Amino acid sequence: MSLVGKKFPNIEIDAMSEMGDDLRINIFEEATKNEQKVLLFWYPKDFTFVCPTELHAFQEALGEFEKRNTKVIGASCDTNEVHFAWLNTAKENGGIEGVTYPILADTHRQLANILGIVDQDFEYDAEGNEIFTGSNVTYRATYLIDETGKIFHEAVNDMPLGRNVKEFLRLIDAYTHVQKHGEVCPANWEEGKDAMQANRASTAEYLANHQN
Repeated sequence: MSLVGKKFPNIEIDAMSEMGDDLRINIFEEATKNEQKVLLFWYPKDFTFVCPTELHAFQEALGEFEKRNTKVIGASCDTNEVHFAWLNTAKENGGIEGVTYPILADTHRQLANILGIVDQDFEYDAEGNEIFTGSNVTYRATYLIDETGKIFHEAVNDMPLGRNVKEFLRLIDAYTHVQKHGEVCPANWEEGKDAMQANRASTAEYLANHQN
């Protein structure tokens, strides 16, 4: 079930800073109290394969998110201790040394289960007992939350599929344009390109002026 258009869950979760400080972070309050957008991205597990490439990619783009008044926060179901060990592992050894944004440690899967992004299911054996299946880690889910705490974008990738960080920058630009100008953004819109009014005449004019 999609959460777009709904408020992000108002819940506090353990987290780790790049300095090794134990934190408690409430995503909803990060957005509303600080009047900023939040990008929250979940990844399956520390010390794995696709995951460090994504964490470094978000780090490399951190300045671009900050220019857009957007806080980046990572998340998995690992413990703070495991996060800290990974933060102290060099990039050339598969680590995330150099990452400076906080990482949630949702070890009890409290928030992840509310969001419905954990790879878990159950079936019954011959005696009728429940048998839990799945990896019990999260899919690659991403949430964009606005200054009111509303989710304006969510996407969930299967575990082998890394994300395109630039697409989230584009989506933030588009949403900010809508907020500022009250226009709507057509397919493949980028900052500086034509947008539209939400009516048929404007759509027709846009299509007439942007024929391939």
